Order: sequence, then C-alpha cells, then structure tokens
Amino acid sequence: MKSGKRWTFAPLDKGAAAALAEESGLPPFLALLLSARGITTAEDAEQFLSADELTDDPFAFADMDAAVFRIQQAIDNGERTVVFGDYDADGVTATVLLYSYLKTKGANVDFRLPRRDGEGYGLHPSVVRELAEAGTRLIITVDNGITAVEEAANAKALGMDMVITDHHMPQDTLPDAVAVVDPHRPDCESQCKDYAGVGVAFKLVCALEGDADWVLDEYADLVAIGTLADVMALRDENRVLVRAGLEKLNRSPRPGLAALLDAAGGTRKQTSTSAVFTIAPRINAAGRLGDPTIATSLLLAETAEEAAMLAEQINTANADRQKIEGDILEELDTLLAEHPELLTDRVLVVAGRHWHSGVIGILAARLLERTGKPCILLSVDEDGHAKGSGRSVAGFSLLNAIASCADMLDNFGGHELAAGVGLHESRIDEFRRRINEYAAAQHPIMPVPTLSLDFKLSPAQIDLDKVDQIARLEPFGNGNPLPVFGLYNMRITGITPVGGGKHLRLHLTRDNTTLQVMWFRATPETCPFAEGDLVHAAVTFDRNEFRGVCSVSTQIKDIVFADMEPDETIAAAQDMDSLVRGEAPLIHTANQLTPSREQCAVLYKYLRAAGGFHGRADRLVHTLRTTFPITGTLLCALEVLRQANLLAVSENGDMLTCTLLPAVGKADLTDTPLMHILRSFS
Repeated sequence: MKSGKRWTFAPLDKGAAAALAEESGLPPFLALLLSARGITTAEDAEQFLSADELTDDPFAFADMDAAVFRIQQAIDNGERTVVFGDYDADGVTATVLLYSYLKTKGANVDFRLPRRDGEGYGLHPSVVRELAEAGTRLIITVDNGITAVEEAANAKALGMDMVITDHHMPQDTLPDAVAVVDPHRPDCESQCKDYAGVGVAFKLVCALEGDADWVLDEYADLVAIGTLADVMALRDENRVLVRAGLEKLNRSPRPGLAALLDAAGGTRKQTSTSAVFTIAPRINAAGRLGDPTIATSLLLAETAEEAAMLAEQINTANADRQKIEGDILEELDTLLAEHPELLTDRVLVVAGRHWHSGVIGILAARLLERTGKPCILLSVDEDGHAKGSGRSVAGFSLLNAIASCADMLDNFGGHELAAGVGLHESRIDEFRRRINEYAAAQHPIMPVPTLSLDFKLSPAQIDLDKVDQIARLEPFGNGNPLPVFGLYNMRITGITPVGGGKHLRLHLTRDNTTLQVMWFRATPETCPFAEGDLVHAAVTFDRNEFRGVCSVSTQIKDIVFADMEPDETIAAAQDMDSLVRGEAPLIHTANQLTPSREQCAVLYKYLRAAGGFHGRADRLVHTLRTTFPITGTLLCALEVLRQANLLAVSENGDMLTCTLLPAVGKADLTDTPLMHILRSFS
C-alpha cells in the first residue's frame, strides 16, 4: 500500500496576520497568506509583493573584478573565446545569455555544450584539448566548472585562461583559474546565495555592462526559465529576476520561445508553474536525448521561420522522451511485480538493462512519487557498468547514503535530494544491502514526502477576489510554493470523467456550498471514492476564463477519506514493510497489528461476496473500517490470507488487486510466516 504524503500546516499566527493587515492596509486573507510564509511586517510585505529592484551588487562576488577585466581584454584583443555550458535548461539559458551578450559587444566568441550520452556533465580533458587545438584563448564556464581542478590545470598548460562561473558547491580546492565566480565561495559577499547558473551568468553580464536595468530588460526571460527549471529558491533577488522574466516572456517573447509555446499547443501566457511544465521540459528534452545545441540555437533564433523549425524538432524530442519514459516505466512495473520484495526496502534500488540515461532521473522521481521512498534507478550497459540516478525526500540525504558505500563505487555525486552513482553490476546487490543498512541505522523511521498546506478554508470563502489575492504572491516555486488549502469534511455529490476519461471532475459540497474541482490524472478505475463519501481535499485555486466568463478553477493536490488521516496510511505502510522484512513494526505494536481469525473471516467473506477486489487500497480500508480500526491490521490480514493460499494479491502503483484462489482443504492461518513474525514480536 502506498504510504501517501504527510499533510502539514504552516505555522499560523492569526494575531500577527491581523496586525499586518491593519498596519499595511492589505486584505486580511492576503495578510494571512503572507503571515503563513513568515512575512509579518508591512515593510517586508511591500518588498515581497513588489519585488522589482535589483539590490545585489555584482562586484560583491569574489573574483568578479578579475573576471570582468579578463573578458574585456579578450573582447578588445579579438581573442577566441568559448562559453562552455551544460545540457540542461539552466546551462542552455546561461550559455545563450552570455554568448549573445558577448556577440553584441563584438567578441570573437563561440559556445560549446557537452552531450549527456557521450561526455556527461562538465569539462573533460578531451574537450580542453579540442578547444586548445581550435585556437581558443579564453574559456568561460557557465553552470559548471567549480570542481574542474584538473581541467583548469590542463587548460593553463595548453596556454588558455579560464573564467569559471557556477552555482554548485565548491570543494576544498578551487580550480586555478583567472576568476572563480560562485556565490557559495566562503569569501563571496553576494546577498543572494540561491542563484541558478544562469543567475550567476546574469550577474557577470551586469558587471560587464554596468547597467543592470538594461541587462534585466534584455535577458530576464532566460534567467527566469533557467532559475525555475533548476528549482532554485524564489527568495531575494531570484524573485525579482523571475517576475521580470515572466513579464518579458508574456510581453514580447523572443522568436524561439514564441515558437516553442506554439509547438506545445498551449497558451502563450505563462506563469511560473506553466513555464516549469511547458518550456523547461522541452528545452531539457534536447539534452536528454541528443544534441543540446538544438535548444541553444532555438533560443538564439532571430526569425520566426528558423524558430518554428527548431521548435518542432524539440517538440518531437520531447514526445520521444515521453515515449521512452513510458516504455521503461512499463518494464519497471513488470520488474517490481516479479520482485515485490524490492518495494519493502527503505531505499529502493532497481536496475534494468540499457535504460536511457537521459530519463532515469525523471523515472526515479516518478517512482519516488508513487512509493514515497528514496529511489535509485540503475541502467546497466553491455560492459556491465551500471549508471544510476536517484531522488530522495527531505530529511534523508541521498548523497550521504551513497557516500557511505563509496569504497565500492566507481563514482558518485549530487546533493541531499538528487544524486548520481556509477558501479559494476556485480556489486548492485551489495550496494542495495549496504545503503539500506545505512538507512536503517540513521533513520529507523524513514522520512516521508510531505504536502504543506497554508490553512483550512470553508468552501463559501472561495471566490475570484481570493484568487486575485493569491496571484499577488507570484512567482511561485521553490521557497514560495503555490498556496494549498484544506477543504475538510466535504461530501462528494458528483463524479464526472472528463478529457476522454483521463481526468475527473468532482462535486464537493459542505454547508450548502458546492465546488467543482478537477482531479487530473485520476480515472474512474483509479478513483477510490463514490458519491456520498466524506473526504478531506488539499486544493489550489486559479482563475479560469472561457468565452469571456471568469470563474474559479480548483485543482486537487491530494484527497483522502475523512476517516483516514494521511498519517494513518503512512504508519500502516511502514509497519507492513518492517514486518515483511522480518523486523519489529515501527508505529503500532505487534499485538495491535495481529488480525484475529474473526477479522480474517470478515475480510475473506467480503472479498468472496464481491468477487475479489481491484482498486485503490484505501477504498477497501474505508469499506471495512468497522472491522479494522487500524489500517495496518487489514494489511496484515490480507498478507495472511495470501500466505495461506486463499488469495492472490498484487499491487501496481496505487492499484491493489485481490483474487480468490480455489480452497484446498482447511487453511491454518496461524501457521503462516507473517503470523509467526507477529508472535515473535508480541
């Protein structure tokens, strides 16, 4: 059973919110939202809501003066200069920004991006030699280079200078370059430390130009896309950059972005959320599947005709990427169905052959979303080398976990929530065992994904005015999420399939007020609810306009039965995983989880009368709530019936299938492996 997300509410001081509303003259609802984000003074509220002034001096960055001097020297002397970027959206936008600016200044400049499938991230010795042989005198890195110690030494030996701009964490030794510009240097005095690679490139151009307002007007759209795509915190100057970039994108999009939006088939009007789901994946797709220079050329395109051609190529690459993901996901589902024991681990480590390296990170995130557990997917090539990408939940450092196995790895790197790893396939089983031993020692009860809600709302409070107040908090993203509200004790009064059955529209009613809410990617088959059910829903709101009529658009982020709080589902899943691993349950006692013969009989009779079960497990839990007050006891009863050969039980994502098997004699439920385990911990 999927554990689900833990719902948490932001700390809320209604007194402080009321004082903010009175001091600032803001509407009480908006003041409450700001207070939930820790903004409690009129001055801070004004700064947050306006977010239109650049205050971070580019020369506060360590080495910025040296970078400006060397680049200006290269421009003046016509030295061949190469901007070396990265293949993701942050690296592509940073490359385009710096390259196009230097072009306007008459520089002898070119750009170079690595290929994910051949070279991988960052500079490599072969690339350094290639650039030297082409007569390059100056390499400027964007979104990479902070760890390129060997490469910088090679470049210097070959007669080239390097200016490094990056936003990743430096190691103990900095590369020997003319300048190393990175906000995470201990001696960097920049106010903002959360710049994306394109943000650092932007500050470099501001320093070169000496007119930040002009640079912002010219390149803010690129900065916004790279910052959003790299999921950087939208605090301090990042908030100014993204807001200005979205305004530019909607006011006068460059030909490449206009063509990309047209090819995507959606509206040209973009918010931070739509840009993340429409623009960023398509720019990334070029680098994931092939040549990232296609995306770079698109953003540099000067004519609509050229842009349209390149946008179509990228849109095709994005569709190919989706197809590859779907094929691997089917293979992954089959593999996990054949080896369900893998799903009970604290950290999931799953390997397959020849999975495309460009998408396994996305699929690791998908598996994390489905299971609520840290996941590492490994793709094994024909030589037996396994290359992996992992995703984690807040509170469990995937990098530290992988580092605990460093002695058996070929390479690894990353951070708390995302990391990469390489090892030989012969060591995968050992790696799985050791990383799970580390997780058990460090986190007996593993962290789980959370859904942060701002506060509860009555359905009668929801109107267009509230939606407009929410919009004043834009741009949304990391550090400033789209507000999520709790609608509690809502009665389902209607369920309608929409979009050809790919989505659902629910009618939720309370206190004589009915809301129509969209539940995307939910189907009649996967919906556990029926008309009349009482539910809690976590929702977001937006403005919808159709044929000149405006209305509130409400979308479900999560929804649960009112008698099943998310924490209970999480506890049941964690207890069950522990028992299947042969360990003591973590939340409830073994006695609480041990099903009685009478409970097993009720469950079996229900399934026999219903002809089995196929649907989300929480429907079954809700239906049998009277017999099984503790969800974990029901899961144990299911497993006992399975081990007694009375049921076949399988899970696929959220879906649980229970099929009755022909009875062969009288089953002894007390002699099943799970009952022995439960008794051992009683």
